[in-house]
Amino acid sequence: MFIQLNLSAIAVAGVAAWKRAKPMMIRDTVLLPGAGFLGILILWWIVASLKSDLIPTPYQAFIANLDYILHPFYQRGPGDLGIGWLLIASLRRVLLGFTLGALVAIPVGFLIGMSKPAMMALNPLIQIFKPVSPLAWLPIALSIFNLADPSAIFVIFITSLWPTIINTALGVSSVSKDYLDVARVLEMPQWRRITKIILPASLPYIFTGLRISLGIAWLVIVAVEMLTGGVGIGFFVWDEWSRLNLSSVFLAVFVIGLTGLLLDWAVGKIQELVTHRSVNS
Repeated sequence: MFIQLNLSAIAVAGVAAWKRAKPMMIRDTVLLPGAGFLGILILWWIVASLKSDLIPTPYQAFIANLDYILHPFYQRGPGDLGIGWLLIASLRRVLLGFTLGALVAIPVGFLIGMSKPAMMALNPLIQIFKPVSPLAWLPIALSIFNLADPSAIFVIFITSLWPTIINTALGVSSVSKDYLDVARVLEMPQWRRITKIILPASLPYIFTGLRISLGIAWLVIVAVEMLTGGVGIGFFVWDEWSRLNLSSVFLAVFVIGLTGLLLDWAVGKIQELVTHRSVNS
């Protein structure tokens, strides 16, 4: 009887807490984001009304893009593909370049964070190359590969290096000296120190670098595809602008932004699975 009363009290308290929290959750997850989107739509509508000869209203853009929205994976010819195929082509380049960059950047970041001579040797190079615009690497890549696709992947690779290297090195160098001293006293091998102490402590920094790198890579691929052409969401933007079809440009902007949001969310979820800690996006 006593246990039943306790369970009933807990259930009643839970229901009461949910009733108090529910309006706040609805406000934070639905109402406030909805108000932000509504404000953007109203601003777009006002600008379109002032520039009605060129810029479509949100409703006009939606109607003009119905075919792309309802049939994202159509194939009507060699150069006539749905926006879904264009997005997949761009994602493939980004994920290939980003993965290659991470495979290089994380070990280099560990080396810099654990070795002062390596830091002294590599830090000047990082500080020189980090501010270089990613698009400045495109002519070099084109001269090496003579093809647009591997050149775009190379530019993404270069772009993905610096944030991940810097954040990984920062995480490794920030590991508590007490932990390392205990490892030395226990005569723990170097590889075991890395896997059991340094890597777990550095994971939040590494994932922060990966999220920044992936965000920058997704920004860069659009500009690269505008210059190199071919199949991709970036070339789609440039091609539609050349035709003065701003309705499709607005659709591409929305798709690019939503895809970037989903990519960052996916890396955050992977971080939660690996570190077993909640990530505040």
